[in-house]
Amino acid sequence: MSYANDWGKTGHRVIGQIAEQYISEKTKQKINYLLDGLSLAYVSTYADEIKSDKNFRHLDSWHYVNLNLDESYFDSKKNPNGDIFYAINKCIEVLRDNNSLKSEKSFYLKLLVHFIGDLHQPLHVGKKEDRGGNDIKLHWFDELTNLHALWDTGLIEFFKMSYSELAENLIINHNYQETFFDDGDIYSWMSESQKIAKDIYANTKPNSKLGYEYHYKYFHKVSYQLKIAGKRLAMVLNNIFDSEG
Repeated sequence: MSYANDWGKTGHRVIGQIAEQYISEKTKQKINYLLDGLSLAYVSTYADEIKSDKNFRHLDSWHYVNLNLDESYFDSKKNPNGDIFYAINKCIEVLRDNNSLKSEKSFYLKLLVHFIGDLHQPLHVGKKEDRGGNDIKLHWFDELTNLHALWDTGLIEFFKMSYSELAENLIINHNYQETFFDDGDIYSWMSESQKIAKDIYANTKPNSKLGYEYHYKYFHKVSYQLKIAGKRLAMVLNNIFDSEG
């Protein structure tokens, strides 16, 4: 089962752009070397772009995890091909390994940028029976869509901003100043997304006609998830690269 778009291009680029503002100078230099000067925003969609290449089909399940709404990840049946929790930890492992080749680190860095973003899209911690909301059909204004696509792109595109404009506004908007940051606990971030997904499922019925009221209800949550994903991505990258010699 693969999920389409995963925050969409705009959302992922917003997260990459925000992360750029919070990485240390040392981390920035290491990333610049591994990505040959490409920005985090630019590479943030790489994991989606390679989906069309059959050589990378085994990575499809790395974009998400299927959980029942009150199910602990550690009690769940694991996908033998891996999931987003496995994927993020795998990326970090490769990037920390001094024996990894530059090409390997570059590849897994691009994946990590994307998967940290995916982890903060709540429906990437959605239910298996509806494929994370892909099978829940909705009307978004006059457009037929599905719940997963609405959270990937519909709510974000409603801002009518470029990714750089949206990132800039989220960085300076004090309404989205976080009151806490943990120490890079991937599991707790996944649990947060699961909790939000539970709320989304409870408040979004199949075949609903949604518009301004729904956007008003959730645009603060979407904004918060984008911003905190960017800051947490920066934190993960700083933890990896600042400790290097």
